Amino acid sequence: MKKIDKDIEKCEEDVEKIKNEVAKIIVGQGAIVDSCIKALLCHGHILLEGVPGVAKTLLIKALAEVSGCKFSRIQFTVDLLPTDIIGITAYDKERGFYTVKGPIFANFIISDEINRSPPKTQSALLESMQEKQVTIGKETFKLEEPFLVVATQNPIESAGVYPLPEAQVDRFIFKCDVGYPNLEEEQKILKKNISLYNFDDFKLKSIVNGKRIMEMQKITKDIFLSEDIERYIVKIVDATRNPEKYKIKTGKYLAYGGSPRASISLFIGAKAEALINGDKFVTPKDVKSTAYEVLRHRMILNYEGQAEEIKPDDVITEILSKIPVP
Repeated sequence: MKKIDKDIEKCEEDVEKIKNEVAKIIVGQGAIVDSCIKALLCHGHILLEGVPGVAKTLLIKALAEVSGCKFSRIQFTVDLLPTDIIGITAYDKERGFYTVKGPIFANFIISDEINRSPPKTQSALLESMQEKQVTIGKETFKLEEPFLVVATQNPIESAGVYPLPEAQVDRFIFKCDVGYPNLEEEQKILKKNISLYNFDDFKLKSIVNGKRIMEMQKITKDIFLSEDIERYIVKIVDATRNPEKYKIKTGKYLAYGGSPRASISLFIGAKAEALINGDKFVTPKDVKSTAYEVLRHRMILNYEGQAEEIKPDDVITEILSKIPVP
């Protein structure tokens, strides 16, 4: 067996162990757990949208614990300042000037209800998300790897919230809609939930550590992706920009399509999808499975689309049905 085959097999085993351990505390939400793991393997960040009470925060806390990494939570509010996120330069008579680092200095960051803060505070995350570093005063600090930002937002409230700047939304490799559990899952939640038990009661074990996660990120990049699949990815993203070229009827509802970052995200995201399934090369199925979470937040609907309450997922479904599979 070749080394890459052994590496992929070991990664698949580790991912399965992580999912099983997280399942001790999280009931259902398997697709969201997969997406968070994929974002981590892609060295990216993820935006979770869902109503309150569907375990968004708990899921990331559990994933951090199982991954053997440091976890930090930032509760976004209207009066939150950028310095509350990154830290400040302080002065003491005996010590002189010194740096007080903010909660951004952790491996797993959950930005809770990110749309409750104004754009100035939201943009404080931009440098850390893209450059993996922050600037406090005149000094720049590298952030510890692995580094994953998971932002959550509540879709049902419009008072006291601010829309996320498009430049920031584009920094998230995936956007996932977190739905309600089904009846069987919710019945299990009644007996196993964080209101009845403390987090520590679930005794989650660390399956991997930061060093192992970085190894898995490197293996993700080494997954083979053919030129035919590359062209398939580029055509899918191009169809969001030029829908008439591909006879996409719902394309009339789009004002803007995906940027080149969408193609890059679909490229690396499909590799992560293949890896967690134990495959050593990317198939069109991997691309299709990843397309929704990569594209839904990068497609901007026009006024007609908003008035007709068209969902980006509807457009993505038509695009995937029209673009020929290699």
